[in-house]
Amino acid sequence: MHHGRARSNPARGSLGSASSQAAAWLASACSVLVGCGAARPAPRAGLAGEADVAAVLDDWHAAAAASDEARYFAHFAADGVFLGTDATERWDVAAFRAYAHRPFSEGRGWVMRATRRALRLDGDLAWFDEDLETVNLGPARGTGVLRHERDGRWRIVHYNLTVTVPNERFDEVRALLQSNPPRP
Repeated sequence: MHHGRARSNPARGSLGSASSQAAAWLASACSVLVGCGAARPAPRAGLAGEADVAAVLDDWHAAAAASDEARYFAHFAADGVFLGTDATERWDVAAFRAYAHRPFSEGRGWVMRATRRALRLDGDLAWFDEDLETVNLGPARGTGVLRHERDGRWRIVHYNLTVTVPNERFDEVRALLQSNPPRP
């Protein structure tokens, strides 16, 4: 009679243990295979990969100049972040899109063209910095990170737009900023 305690079966002890180990190994192998089986296509390496990333960034800038909101925001990863030139401008994709919707819908997208770009690829990530010729800001710089996504596309996960200040003009800029502090 069984009174609430499991009875052990010594004959099944080692077999049960081996079965448990085999099941654990199989579960681990399946999780690895499932994770890898649905893996994204590998990004191209070297200059070919750099050309892929450069093409994404060039098209992203071209989409902004054409006020093509859908194409512009399709270049962002779902968890992307955009840092603008103002200290208050740290946007996730939804907030940045809400900000950009009006100028894009009115045909007033921003015009920026990379005049120099440095790229570094490391697996599924690409880092870059670029000097920008802009219509409204003057000389600017963009830096960021792209990630190679499961669908095989490179997408922007982080972009930081800055206005460059010549070192010899920095005291003037600092004085201007101190005389007119930014709003919180």
